[in-house]
Amino acid sequence: MNYDNTLHTIKACQFNEIDFNALTELGRPCLIKGAIADSPLVLKGKHSLSLAQEYLKAFYTQKPMLVYQCEAEAKGRFFYNAQFDGMNFTTNFAQLTDFFNDIEQEQQTHSNKAFYIGSARLNDYFPELLKTNLPIDHNNLSGHSAQAGIWLGNKTTAVTHFDTSNNIAACMLGRRRFTLFPPTQSGNLYPGPLEPTPGGQVLSMVDISAPDFERYPKAREALKHAIIVDLEPGDLLVYPALWWHQVEALDDFNVMFNYWWNSTPDYVDDPMATLLHGMLSLRDRPQSEKDAWQALFQYYIFEDKQQARQHLPQHTWGALRDLDELGSRVLRNKVLKKINR
Repeated sequence: MNYDNTLHTIKACQFNEIDFNALTELGRPCLIKGAIADSPLVLKGKHSLSLAQEYLKAFYTQKPMLVYQCEAEAKGRFFYNAQFDGMNFTTNFAQLTDFFNDIEQEQQTHSNKAFYIGSARLNDYFPELLKTNLPIDHNNLSGHSAQAGIWLGNKTTAVTHFDTSNNIAACMLGRRRFTLFPPTQSGNLYPGPLEPTPGGQVLSMVDISAPDFERYPKAREALKHAIIVDLEPGDLLVYPALWWHQVEALDDFNVMFNYWWNSTPDYVDDPMATLLHGMLSLRDRPQSEKDAWQALFQYYIFEDKQQARQHLPQHTWGALRDLDELGSRVLRNKVLKKINR
């Protein structure tokens, strides 16, 4: 795909008319201004912060939530520590009311500590909140593996990373700034360790707000392709899987919903498993062999699947058939037998 490094913007749209799959197929981020400006949480937040917090409490299940906290010197940027042998933040479980109290205390003392609750499953902690405020019709999304999360906190930065799912980011309270990069910039963003990671996904080692070009010179090229999007409460940002993105919460209290989904059925395996197995089976072979395997992967995986089978009798297709649940089980068993040799 030739990625388009421009933002697609829709200024007026009925939420229930949005074709999210079609938007991700554009291969670039899409901003939908004011798509959920009339949602109850957005309206209450515009009236007062306390009213919005009371509204959230009304949906809360009282299950303790995982809270991330970093000290002032981190400047709200949740990352590794200076030695890269741990993280620059701590975690603990807390009730929502206590979390709100900690944020209020920070505002009063100006301690510059940063707090956030990240990607907490809405169905686990706030049943019915998604239905009331972001009524996504699953019938309008192809594929499966949908997951809705909530992000709450003060001024924080989620360092540049990518997700393996398509994403709908819904700004509910406070402002959010997204800085996005197409997958083609992966090498120029200097991906960090595969594990451990601060939030479960690979991070860019480049601080794009203050890049060290001596250490990461290719970051100059990456920044030429950056798309910066500022979200106000009620705005939606939709972007495809594998787009790198940094997310900055800009106000003293911020709430965002996000909705991850893939346009493939659940029986299709995670490509990250394939990447890891590629490291096991391909990476350390001679370059001439890798070049040959690259050509085969191009033929069987990345080009039109019809090309590899149209010249064969259909009864011989085997693994070349369209994948379904039964076929995926057969292939998975073959792969496991080869791995467990």
